[in-house]
Amino acid sequence: MSSNTPPVAKKIPTERTHHGDTVIDEYAWLSNKDDPETTAYLEAENDFLKKETAHLADLQEQVFQEIKGRTQETDLSVPSRKGSWWYFSRTEEGKQYPVSCRVPADSETPPEITTGERLDQEQVVLDGNELAGDSPFFSVGTSSISPDGKMLAFSTDFTGNERFTLKFKNLETGEILPDEVTDIFYGGAWSADASAFFYTRVDDAWRPYQVYRHTLGTQEDVLVYEESDERYWVGIGLTRSEQYLVLGAGSKITSEVRILDANDPGGEFKLVRPRKTGVEYGVEHAGDFFYVLHNENAANFELSTAPPRRPRHVDPAHRPPHRHEAAGDRRVLRPRGGALPPRRPDRPAGAPLPG
Repeated sequence: MSSNTPPVAKKIPTERTHHGDTVIDEYAWLSNKDDPETTAYLEAENDFLKKETAHLADLQEQVFQEIKGRTQETDLSVPSRKGSWWYFSRTEEGKQYPVSCRVPADSETPPEITTGERLDQEQVVLDGNELAGDSPFFSVGTSSISPDGKMLAFSTDFTGNERFTLKFKNLETGEILPDEVTDIFYGGAWSADASAFFYTRVDDAWRPYQVYRHTLGTQEDVLVYEESDERYWVGIGLTRSEQYLVLGAGSKITSEVRILDANDPGGEFKLVRPRKTGVEYGVEHAGDFFYVLHNENAANFELSTAPPRRPRHVDPAHRPPHRHEAAGDRRVLRPRGGALPPRRPDRPAGAPLPG
């Protein structure tokens, strides 16, 4: 039996009263992560665990090497097309993070990529290993290519607190711009001309509640939306057509969407439809229409259309329940039948929906 003695946390009674009920918490002091006594206790716990499991060190190394031996460390992803480029990522043996790359799209056929071999005209978009350096922790929160393929917005976290620092890279020259924005959250979206980038910030509860616009070359960012209802999280993105910015706010059962022409980043977002408890909807764009997928009076969702100039004027004609996505000049429907979700191409985007 081990003679190692586990640490014992001291008891400091603390009262908490909520809704008329008072609770005595003797360990509430441990919630203060900046308290040296909290740190000392956690270090003692870690030390105890390390000593108790010391006899398993060889087995741990054996299991690790077995898992590692079954993993192809030098590998690459399937190329995906965006604009005039094919994008893919590489991983290399002995390196912790992937390397994002691209090659010019000379044809509709994806390039033949061989593991461990570089392609002619291959460009490195973002090298996580180079960014991480010797940092014990590293994470990328955002990696967004501008619609014209010339700029990259990326954010990094070196502490693990999910508050990222946003930077910008000129993909034509490889230059990292002096623009830098701290304390942002995941995600973001470019304007059509790559002059501005939209991002979100979180509150003390890590709830994304603000959307800001950063114009390249400036220092003062503009708050374009703030969500005061603590039940709602916000996000910002582009439609697949990249013609509209989509600002969404959503709770567990309700959503609300605003849209803005991506060619007018300084404009005002237009509300598609005011939030209504229990109603969820999303907006996609293709051709001459917005496609609004919603569950109002439709438990399994229905699809409607709306003109971009009047997004609140949703056509009442509905299709049968299904999911959908816009792809170029086509709509792809994902109906569900017999618990199976097959896909099929629908009519060209912009064609009227049948009643």
